[in-house]
Amino acid sequence: MLTIITWAQSLAAWLTLAVRSRRPDQRGQASAEYALVLLGVAAIALLVTAWAARTNRIGRLLDAVMDQLMNRVG
Repeated sequence: MLTIITWAQSLAAWLTLAVRSRRPDQRGQASAEYALVLLGVAAIALLVTAWAARTNRIGRLLDAVMDQLMNRVG
């Protein structure tokens, strides 16, 4: 009975080592994903900024907000 347990433990250790050695190295993976997300956000921010500068909608929105505030206050 003891030899079966020892054999099962050896097999489990070997399988664990085999699985670990076949996994790709993922060091730096989170940093790369973070950098890609930042690049995506920066690209979207540039597109929104270019659109806002071309259409003047942000200025009109802020003017409308200020007009509403002034009407409520005064």
